[in-house]
Amino acid sequence: MSTQQDRASRKPRRRQRQQDHSADTKEESMPQRATSTSLDSIQIHPRTPKTPRSQSRHVWSSEERAADEVEMSLLEGDERRELGDGLSVEEEQEYLAQHLKRPLSTRDKRAITLLIILYLIQGFPLGLALGSIPFILREHLSYSELAIFSLSGYPYSFKLLWSPIVDSVFFRSLGRRKSWIIPMQLIIGTIMLVISFNAEELMKNPGDHIFTLTAAFTGLVFFSATQDIAVDGWALTLLSEENLPYASTCQTIGLNTGYLLSYTVFLALNSEAFAQKWGIPRLTLSTYLAFCASISFLVTIWLLFVKEDKESTSEDMNIKSAYATMWTICKLRHVQTLLLVHLFAKIGFQANEAVTQLKMVEKGLGREDLAVAVLIDFPFQIFGGWLAGRLSRGPEPLKPWIYAYWPRLGLTLVATLIVYYFPKPPISNAFFLLLIVQTVAQSFAGTIQFGGISAFHTRISDPVVGGTYMTLLNTFANLGGTWPRYFVLKGVDYFSIATCQIGHDFSVKATECVSEHGKAACSELGGECVTERDGYYIVSAICLVLGFLSVIFWMIPVARRLQAVPVSKWRVYS
Repeated sequence: MSTQQDRASRKPRRRQRQQDHSADTKEESMPQRATSTSLDSIQIHPRTPKTPRSQSRHVWSSEERAADEVEMSLLEGDERRELGDGLSVEEEQEYLAQHLKRPLSTRDKRAITLLIILYLIQGFPLGLALGSIPFILREHLSYSELAIFSLSGYPYSFKLLWSPIVDSVFFRSLGRRKSWIIPMQLIIGTIMLVISFNAEELMKNPGDHIFTLTAAFTGLVFFSATQDIAVDGWALTLLSEENLPYASTCQTIGLNTGYLLSYTVFLALNSEAFAQKWGIPRLTLSTYLAFCASISFLVTIWLLFVKEDKESTSEDMNIKSAYATMWTICKLRHVQTLLLVHLFAKIGFQANEAVTQLKMVEKGLGREDLAVAVLIDFPFQIFGGWLAGRLSRGPEPLKPWIYAYWPRLGLTLVATLIVYYFPKPPISNAFFLLLIVQTVAQSFAGTIQFGGISAFHTRISDPVVGGTYMTLLNTFANLGGTWPRYFVLKGVDYFSIATCQIGHDFSVKATECVSEHGKAACSELGGECVTERDGYYIVSAICLVLGFLSVIFWMIPVARRLQAVPVSKWRVYS
């Protein structure tokens, strides 16, 4: 018997009142839904695969949805509570508190461990493609050339296009999710192993191999994105209903750990200065790729012995119906609003995320210094992911996402000012401490936002089409941070004015002066690169202004309305 039915049986008077009210407003054949509301918000607990479902699916027509929305909009807060389960606000809060205090079961602990490891595999190629490789290429390429390589991250933002295939095609004997996770991880490991044989040659003259590098890492990101589709869908059935928000915590811990290893840890160990300082061998890209390939193969072998719950394969869906379902989801008004929010939610941070650390290194920050700052930041990211999961379990799942917006924008402005006032090396301890505090605070705010929005996605997604639904939402969330990156990098070069000054009377405008390679070429001519105007500050100002305006007038008010929408309104099946 469901939770709602248990509570109703204990309170026959409230159940009778609910039935009397629903007789005037609902069809008797409609399933009973538990609704918790206040004067500001409505909350309906999400259906999980464990919740009984009728054999026939009822697709809500636009007329039914419109009528239901009109009906709900005409009800006051108290009437909405009566329509739900008759619980008062105090009783509902007590009910939620009892669920939140429940300790994690052994099954949930195992599921969390599995999810963290699977997300870790994604972090390896993403940390290379979006982090360390652009840092290494920066020494040889201009920002415009880096923009070409940045295209390798796009498959992660367009995985929506093939997510219905991942949801609908699988081997029943292997499992709906494992049918995709296992081959994807094998392919990821194989590509990394192949790249490792030629990595040093490719990175020695990256300007001659920029399209080869872009193609190779685009493939890695593509297969990682496909694995992510399956893992996101599996998360909805691995965890119990009350612990579904921890799926975002698993993603935060797993992805951030893999990203950290492939980004800052690798950059530090790859630095010759770091290796000489600590007397250790330099870690080459070839060796690290081989290491990542080995981990991917080992995890895949272990996954063969992990049993996938047969319940997750009980719903058959062909490719056509999967795409039709995705289109039906996209036609939901609230989904359209959320997708639009995702597309523009990260505008304010884009110059900071794409260029700021590159500028710091350009001004003299060593790779090892950057690694130290991020290593200190890592525990705070883990704590932030856990905290976001906890905060998102209440009646306001988007609260951490909303609250973290202002400090994140403010810290972005601080980061721009740090770049502007960056001292000439050597960097003082006080300035380095300021850099660490800013890095930790900004990353913590970003992690809170990421965990909050991921928990919200988990809450509103339907497990029946979990992979497709989660991928639809995550795709637009990722796209919001991906599509502006190309234009930001191009904009830095576009607004920059740099010249190669040769002697006192001769200067040549040289866009290449923004890269170490260009500076070296100018030096060989007996000149010196002079930056008369750095386009980074102009692009950063544009992003910040757009970010502040969108937050004040649109982003946060819309987010508050979205979290008040009942979960049933996010579903296409009753």
